[in-house]
Amino acid sequence: MEQYYTQLDLIRYIYRETSATETLEIAEALSEDPLLMEEYKELYEGYLQLPKAKFSPKPSALQNILRYSEQTALNPMH
Repeated sequence: MEQYYTQLDLIRYIYRETSATETLEIAEALSEDPLLMEEYKELYEGYLQLPKAKFSPKPSALQNILRYSEQTALNPMH
């Protein structure tokens, strides 16, 4: 049975949000279907052009989390 993949499937594949089985199936489909590969390449080029967001919490936020973790680890009823 032939599987059809949507743009959403390819985007999930690009972002590595597919299961191991899906990843293998999509990779195989890409190697066998030139039209699917062309669509993948277009989506991947768009992905590469997107800005990469990096999130860094404030040190005080990390300290608050660590402090809360210490308090609750010592007193599980907190």
